[in-house]
Amino acid sequence: MGGTMPLHDVFRGEAPMRGHQSAEPIRRRTLVTLRWVAVTGQLAAVITAWAIGARFPLLPVLALIALAGGLNILLTRRQSRVTDRRARQHLMLDAVQVGLLLTLTGGIANPFAPLMLVPVTIGAAALTLRDTIWLAMLTLVLISVMAVAAVPLVFAPDAPVAPALALQFGDWAALLVSGAFFAAYIGRVSRELAATSEALSATRLALAREQRLQHLGGIVAAAAHEMGTPLATIKLVGSELAAEIGELLPDRPDLAEDLALLRSSADRCRDILRSMGNAGKDDLHMHVAPLAQVLEEAADPHRDRGKAILIDAGKTGAVEVWREPGIVHALRNLIQNGVDFARSTVTITAIEAADSIKTVIRDDGPGFPAQLLPRLGDPFLTTRRSLSRGGDADEGLGLGLFIARTLLERSGATVSFANDQGARVEVEWPRRRIAADGRAALGSNPPIAS
Repeated sequence: MGGTMPLHDVFRGEAPMRGHQSAEPIRRRTLVTLRWVAVTGQLAAVITAWAIGARFPLLPVLALIALAGGLNILLTRRQSRVTDRRARQHLMLDAVQVGLLLTLTGGIANPFAPLMLVPVTIGAAALTLRDTIWLAMLTLVLISVMAVAAVPLVFAPDAPVAPALALQFGDWAALLVSGAFFAAYIGRVSRELAATSEALSATRLALAREQRLQHLGGIVAAAAHEMGTPLATIKLVGSELAAEIGELLPDRPDLAEDLALLRSSADRCRDILRSMGNAGKDDLHMHVAPLAQVLEEAADPHRDRGKAILIDAGKTGAVEVWREPGIVHALRNLIQNGVDFARSTVTITAIEAADSIKTVIRDDGPGFPAQLLPRLGDPFLTTRRSLSRGGDADEGLGLGLFIARTLLERSGATVSFANDQGARVEVEWPRRRIAADGRAALGSNPPIAS
């Protein structure tokens, strides 16, 4: 595993959740919204300043604003989630853009210079301490550049507004904009953190439930195995006693009936344990299974819901993978979502590449709403049910997709959503994260008291 922690240890909680990113530090839509607000404000400030007579290198300033807008368009089109690293990179780019823009328009003498602190403030609220320190150091460098290499902000001789009045108005506008921004941002982040915290709590509960079920399955399987011999002994001894009593005590038919009841009860116990053993065949220590078996296990609870579930694993189905509660539960959630909205069929396909293993889940339903595709996997998001079926506001809040995406990303997978004649969900793992060696020792079952 190249020095990484085994997957089953991660799912047991022996690695911190932060190590396997489970939620975006900053929502992509939040980054997009903030940048559009910044671009709009910058453009409005440049137009207003030029109109009242301020003079600065106009073309470079407009080019910097256009660059920020272009980056935002690219970010809008991306389907991948914002990781810690990407969030830090975006905030650094924003800091550089604002720093260069202020350097070209008066530096620290510009009334809007305090807005240089916006990226590092966002980083302090959302990123790790290490990332925030890097962002703060970059901000310090940019402020120093603004102080020593700024292009002076001058006014045209025939400016319609006196320079002193224009700068005073700029100070007033900067304070107003800064206050409004920080209030709105802190409020939004607080609401998003509360929603994410609730969703992560639901994720932990779902994973704990799946782990308990699999633990119980392992105990049942072990019990069925360990109790088979004692039950067989009881039946054998009962048969021998019945034969001897028939010869020695022919006048006691009640004893023969009791022994017959004993043997039938032993048979019934054997049948019950065999049934429970089949239902709980997921042995506690059986962490490795063929991919096809994992997909079958995930799909099995939904096969009696009136929709066909077709699994096309091919040769990839024989690949042995880590069979973990989180993976099974996440795939089950995705399959359930497909069954909920499919007209008739849900198709699950396994694809193997040189360095990755992919699972594609498709349904022949109406697909995901196009306007929500970039946000799928966020917690408490109204999804297809309420939009396409006129459901209640509480239906289809997206928590199932959030749980599935969180658990799969903890396992190292990348999850993407798309429409392809219905909804399409792709789950792709690097081979080194999901493939396992089924020949390794599984260990012993928990002891069963005899």
